[in-house]
Amino acid sequence: MSSDDATDDTIPFGPMQMLVIASDQERFTGQILPEFRRLADAGLVRLVDLLVVTKRNGELEALQTSDLSKDEAVEFGVLIGALIGFGADGEEGVEAGALAGAAELEDGHLFDEKDAWYLADVVPEKGWAAIALIEHRWAIPLRDAIVASGGHALADEWVHPADLVAVGAGLAERGAAAGV
Repeated sequence: MSSDDATDDTIPFGPMQMLVIASDQERFTGQILPEFRRLADAGLVRLVDLLVVTKRNGELEALQTSDLSKDEAVEFGVLIGALIGFGADGEEGVEAGALAGAAELEDGHLFDEKDAWYLADVVPEKGWAAIALIEHRWAIPLRDAIVASGGHALADEWVHPADLVAVGAGLAERGAAAGV
């Protein structure tokens, strides 16, 4: 596998987003999962893995789910492992990385017990935290069209409202420093 062979058009998965959220509310309000299901049913997203950790009386409880079948999870593991192996050791690292990735996702999940303990650090008493790996299925045709026209991504970043507030604050600071 050369770096030219590792183009996005050969990857069977869409772009991924890691999302980590938390709440001090004792229970889910029942709005998050139905909205996610609506998006998944429309073919827009797919839940690669989800780990939810709750804390009651200092005790942790973890719940895990995925929209991937066992075979899809192993295929995903092979792909990520091969890419990591390629990055670590070039063509020689691809096979070992693929095997390690397949073994890692053999149970159908990317997240494991150490991730539950990571979340435990941010879960307030009677609260919850979740870490989700979400595949953006809607972006696959767009990515493929970009690649088919010879294009490639130069940057890829989410812009949140807080980012825009920070830009405004930075402009105000520069204006104040310049005496404007």
